[in-house]
Amino acid sequence: MAARPDTLQNLVVVVAGASSGFGRGAAVKLAAHGAKVVLAARRKNVLDEIVQEIVASGGTAISVEADVSDVNQVAEIHNAAVGTFNRIDVWVNNVGVGAIGFFWDIPLEDHARVVDVNLKGLIYGAHAALRQFRTQGYGTLVNVGSIDSEVPLALQNTYAATKAGVLSLSRSLNEELRLAGEDDIKVGTIMPWAVDTPWWTHAANYTGHEPRMAMMDDPEIVIDAIVTACLHPKEEQPVGWKAKTSDISHHLMPDLTERLSADIAKKETDKASPRAPNQGAIHQPVQDGLGVDGGIRARMRKEDGR
Repeated sequence: MAARPDTLQNLVVVVAGASSGFGRGAAVKLAAHGAKVVLAARRKNVLDEIVQEIVASGGTAISVEADVSDVNQVAEIHNAAVGTFNRIDVWVNNVGVGAIGFFWDIPLEDHARVVDVNLKGLIYGAHAALRQFRTQGYGTLVNVGSIDSEVPLALQNTYAATKAGVLSLSRSLNEELRLAGEDDIKVGTIMPWAVDTPWWTHAANYTGHEPRMAMMDDPEIVIDAIVTACLHPKEEQPVGWKAKTSDISHHLMPDLTERLSADIAKKETDKASPRAPNQGAIHQPVQDGLGVDGGIRARMRKEDGR
């Protein structure tokens, strides 16, 4: 069987959630380093534009229209990757939709959708990837969680619960791979702080205000973490000093950390401009928020009079 690759050159990487945010950024950066990238998301027209951008720059990429909450569509991602490149070296499970607000204000259909995408969709991707990796004898699964995987966050209730599930699943998978003697198959979990991407405007929102969070990180640090994890995954990888500090704080002072985090989330929300309740893009894709940066920090500066 083939050995684990040690370079990004010609690495075959599936990136789910590649139409915007750090999924898009990671796909483009991986291709720039010579990886062969399979981009998957619901917005096929956007994916095709990214593929054209990559190919025009001398890279290699294909696109697959897929809603990861549908197991058959996840299978199509797998089949397209293997059918085109004969293998999958890395599967980046960058899936995540959100619903922001008090738990009781968020409709049950939105809670269910968050679970379907963030947890079930990630499970479907992990299952497809690990079965392929076991056939090959090697592979890397990169699950994108959140600092919410460690620190439950008020006003992001079900989202935080699903991200806790992501970390728990990753831990279990690493132990099962150890038990099975699969030393060349690795699972890593990326755990960012709040990041300025289109996720915020795509999220369902029942707060009565535009979405925002204190001290948002730039997407680039998460993009770099994902790219690095393709070759050097870590079982738990908080990204940036804010995520690392929050992670340590929660281990030492869980109740206080959760209370402070909740107070910050509520205070930030209350400072934002008014916005009517909406389902965002969680059920149906929208044709805005196409970039890597979400423009949230720029809006916050205006709201804060800076």
